[in-house]
Amino acid sequence: MTNTMMKTLCMTTAMTVGLSGVAQAQAVDMDALIAAAKAEGTLTTIALPRDWCNYGAVIDGFKAKYGLEVNELNPNAGSADELEAIKANKDNTGPQAPDVIDVGLSFGPAAKAEGLITPYKVSVWDSIPDSAKDAEGFWYGDYYGVLAMAVNKDIVTDASPTSFADLKDPKYAAMVAIPGDPRTGNSSMMSLYAAGTAMGGKGGADTATAGIAYLKELKAAGNFVEVGGSAQNFAQGTTPIMMDWDYNVLAMRDKLAGNPPMDVVIPSDGVIAGVYVQAISAYAPHPNAAKLWMEYIYSDEGQLGWLSGYCHPIRFNDMAARGVIPADLLAKLPAPEAYAKAIFPSLDEQSAAKAVVAEIWATEMGVQ
Repeated sequence: MTNTMMKTLCMTTAMTVGLSGVAQAQAVDMDALIAAAKAEGTLTTIALPRDWCNYGAVIDGFKAKYGLEVNELNPNAGSADELEAIKANKDNTGPQAPDVIDVGLSFGPAAKAEGLITPYKVSVWDSIPDSAKDAEGFWYGDYYGVLAMAVNKDIVTDASPTSFADLKDPKYAAMVAIPGDPRTGNSSMMSLYAAGTAMGGKGGADTATAGIAYLKELKAAGNFVEVGGSAQNFAQGTTPIMMDWDYNVLAMRDKLAGNPPMDVVIPSDGVIAGVYVQAISAYAPHPNAAKLWMEYIYSDEGQLGWLSGYCHPIRFNDMAARGVIPADLLAKLPAPEAYAKAIFPSLDEQSAAKAVVAEIWATEMGVQ
């Protein structure tokens, strides 16, 4: 990636995410925190697939650096499942009680409102954009991506679709999938939102309604596959065109290594970006290990771990300005122009969209 491209990407990120960062970092006695975390001995995570955002290497890096065990609960759970796990284990200090969560942006305020998370401001707090964090420190953005299409070229042998509009073509019969149920998974919810944007949605509830109508139309035409998109289903041809975050499909492309060959396409008519957020459970059995985990994943080392998995770390601008991002990692990023049109739905828009999906998804799509 050239310096010009690098500057363009940084400017694009700053414009879309915002980087006002006026909150002050708190002083952290790392020696004391490390000692307290080691005394607890374990960190319990939830909903962190090891091939999502390079989480496997990030977790292993944390274990190697601090000598703690990491109990990895239900890697394929959705954001709603994570909050339910906290609720279900309020009085449980055993291995099924998560210490930390990684959820879609709209789930952070929901967890705060329900008293499920506790505040903690990491030592690099001031370099996290204000637009991507709770002012009191209850939740804070960790990484973001945009929705992309993975296209199995063993099955789609002609030109790949480049837009949501293209997917209406009868030649894509029984091919198009989203990751899962949009009522419980953020990537599925935002896939629906991206489709609604492409169909002219004006934001929030209107976009969700348009997205549901679009998927209903695809289903009626026989193009929509009612099976969750996954690497296995994609490779086997069950979901040959699937939506997911760019970092997931790019990592899947690396893992599949040409078997099958695949294209990664950012839809031209619906570029939606999504921020995920971290938080510590208010009932964490290992609160110091949880804080140490936050310090690790928000450090340059942890942020670069995510970038290695194609996730755009929330502190990208800060690290780029300080010149600490290796050139080989920058070279792997998609072209900056792919992100120039990215829309970051606000919390209010996401909340309104989720309400619509909760109300009419089952009826419109004919599912439970």
